[in-house]
Amino acid sequence: MREPTWFTWTRRVGLTLLSLFTLLPIYIMVTSALKPLSDVQGDFSWLPTHLTLQPFHDMWQTIPLARYFVNSVLVSTTSSLASVAIALLAAYALSRYRFRGRQTFSVVVLSTQMFPGILFLLPLFVIFVNLGQATGIELYGSRTGLIITYLTFTLPFSIWMLVGYLDSIPRELDEAAKVDGNGPLGALFRVVVPAAVPGIVAVAIYAFMTAWGEVLFASVMTDDSTRTLAVGLQGYATQNNIYWNQIMAASLTVSIPIVIGFLLLQRFLVAGMTAGAVK
Repeated sequence: MREPTWFTWTRRVGLTLLSLFTLLPIYIMVTSALKPLSDVQGDFSWLPTHLTLQPFHDMWQTIPLARYFVNSVLVSTTSSLASVAIALLAAYALSRYRFRGRQTFSVVVLSTQMFPGILFLLPLFVIFVNLGQATGIELYGSRTGLIITYLTFTLPFSIWMLVGYLDSIPRELDEAAKVDGNGPLGALFRVVVPAAVPGIVAVAIYAFMTAWGEVLFASVMTDDSTRTLAVGLQGYATQNNIYWNQIMAASLTVSIPIVIGFLLLQRFLVAGMTAGAVK
């Protein structure tokens, strides 16, 4: 059935306005990164009158941007890999086995998503500080403590999403692998994991993006040596000035590799998010 002409034009106009609404902040970010600070703080102009690449040079000098970038990559990558590894084992057990407390565990895992993250800030802070005093294991102010913190957020949703995806994979594959002499772990890693790559990649992207952009816990649980980008970018705002052009340049620079990686993996993300809902 052919759609009415008015509906076609309404859809085109709506998509055009939505695209402009999405691309306009990116355009302002790019043009502001190419302006001197005086032009950014002065009267706003859509077209830059004095193009310069100086902000891309100065942004490395104003704050230790390279250190913050490395911290973010290490924390986000490690928490993503740990989340995938733990969630995969938990989801496989929930999907393939029936045991006492299975339903209760599933409900408890999913119910943790009902609480706002800020409720866990003070308990985690107290636990990390007291644990450091009692055992000498310094989690507060360390990248390890921040990774553990992010796991508390990403694991429940990761387990829930992987359970749905693994349920869509026929159990006959596991049985065939066991007939060939594989144990439960052998069936998981040799048969189930290759079939669950889209779901695993979706979980990894979710965990990585959650850790990459988180601000609240990173601002409390880190010090200057372990600070991440999400918090470190605040260093461009001093008591005397705010270097808006450097903020835009730094944001653009650190966003490019993440955007490229997301575009390369987005087909896995879409497949992982949707395939578990269809059997």
